[in-house]
Amino acid sequence: MIKVIFQPDQLKDKVEMFETSSLRELEDRISKKIDDNQAILLDVHRVSHQLTIDPTTGKKIYTAVVHFKKR
Repeated sequence: MIKVIFQPDQLKDKVEMFETSSLRELEDRISKKIDDNQAILLDVHRVSHQLTIDPTTGKKIYTAVVHFKKR
């Protein structure tokens, strides 16, 4: 059995990536993660987003990368 000990004071930054088929869902998922990360004292440092079209289906794919840093 492996035990993982989480120590939030050692967490200085992290990057999370998101991919959805709608802009609204992407916004909702990022907003929830912002709330979650504020609980461990991380704020948004930078957000990068992109819209691409799946060449096989023609559907839109919304992606984002959010960089969180310690306050």
